[in-house]
Amino acid sequence: MSYFRTAILLAAMTALFMGIGFLIGGQSGMVFALAVAAAMNLFAYWNSDKMVLSMYGAREVDERSAPELYALVRRLASAAGLPMPRVYVMENPQPNAFATGRNPEHAAVAVTTGLLNTVNREELSGVLAHELGHIKHRDTLLMTITATIAGAISMLANFGLYFGGNRNDNNIGLVGSLLLVILGPLAAGLVQMAISRTREYEADREGAEISRRPLALASALQKIAGVAEHVPNMPAERNPASAHLFIVNPLSGARMDNLFATHPSVENRVARLREIAREMGETAAPVPARESEAVSPGPWSSASSAQRRGPWG
Repeated sequence: MSYFRTAILLAAMTALFMGIGFLIGGQSGMVFALAVAAAMNLFAYWNSDKMVLSMYGAREVDERSAPELYALVRRLASAAGLPMPRVYVMENPQPNAFATGRNPEHAAVAVTTGLLNTVNREELSGVLAHELGHIKHRDTLLMTITATIAGAISMLANFGLYFGGNRNDNNIGLVGSLLLVILGPLAAGLVQMAISRTREYEADREGAEISRRPLALASALQKIAGVAEHVPNMPAERNPASAHLFIVNPLSGARMDNLFATHPSVENRVARLREIAREMGETAAPVPARESEAVSPGPWSSASSAQRRGPWG
């Protein structure tokens, strides 16, 4: 059902894009809009991962530079039946993570240093499994396409403002052009957010199944959201169109589960994960690493600054 809903939302966004093109330039404008969408999506298909990783200053690591993190991703990828993705670390104090790439064979997982220093090993496994869930269901490509179309809609709407109101052979007029500039990108943003929220719920479920620790993922989400409210993610603030990529909304002041949120509320996600835990028979809440003798103090739980930087350089 979620895939059907996602397909409907994506079709609605494409139709909106072509409709705006038609309003601006009639049938030729609709054809032009379709051509622009195809060109932008083709570019995004091949280059989106490089663009977003560069945007956040992500640095690739391997089993020599980050042995524990790399081994954890490799184990989870094997459990998910996925090829080993590239692994990146972002020097960013906000705990967060995202996945990118056009398909499972060309995928990457990126985590912030803030995440590595905030969560314990089981919680990190849950976060990484969530991101692998996005890769497994090819959400990374889907979200790239929706972001690209949303950006193109804004571009076309502004084009209509400057040129649509001056043409006599269309029915937009100045007032119509102004409404187009306001309502077009707003409608595109709402559809994009609806798709993002749908995929986040599915990635939570997939992540719980991959890691077999839904309560650890729930605990990680609570920790990440709690810190993210007070620690800004400056690259995300400068590039808000990429906010939907992260496991928790990286932007300040946008935590509510409503039409304008790129992510479901953490409370709703935790409630669903607890239900999944009951279905899987997991009843005991995960114990934070600082309180458990059973979890060795890996680089993401050490109190030493030098140790915290350990395997990722």
